[in-house]
Amino acid sequence: MSKKNLLKRRQPVLLGAAAAVVTAGVAAYAYSRRKNHLDLPTVAHVDLHRYAGLWYEIARLPVRFEKGCQHVTAEYKVRADGKVGVRNTCHQGSIGGPATTATATAWATDGTNAKLKVQFFWPFTGDYWILALDEADYQYALVGSPDRETLWILSRMPHLELSIRGRLLGRGRELGFPVDDMLFTPQPVASKP
Repeated sequence: MSKKNLLKRRQPVLLGAAAAVVTAGVAAYAYSRRKNHLDLPTVAHVDLHRYAGLWYEIARLPVRFEKGCQHVTAEYKVRADGKVGVRNTCHQGSIGGPATTATATAWATDGTNAKLKVQFFWPFTGDYWILALDEADYQYALVGSPDRETLWILSRMPHLELSIRGRLLGRGRELGFPVDDMLFTPQPVASKP
């Protein structure tokens, strides 16, 4: 049999083998992403009424929808139906730059209230998981998504002590987030009373 005829006969077998390898690779990748989602621990419980209120963004992983944002805040209000109203504000280009806002609805997906779904517009939702929280006073939080593509450090004040910020960055690193890519959000200097 000539090499050409042999190659023609083996071609379907080679294509089938290549397809099987690609399928196995895709399945392994999907499994590892799903497993990584399951491996991301959150805080044990969040009291949404205590979590509600104004938060300042201290740092974030770069995300397209926050490009150029400074003086970023998020405000949460628990609604009568148990869902959470969300209002994010970004000052474009500088601390005093023009403000843009985005509103959303969030809801808990489990009994801990630490895993939330956020919807800015239908039908798209995002995961908002509370990974670390000042349980005593709810003064700072570490929030991310289980795919590890978004991560925020939030504080009730425009600035956060470096030691606390360092602990939260360390926690993010332990959880597999690329914290070396974090952007630190410019915030206004608090005026003295």
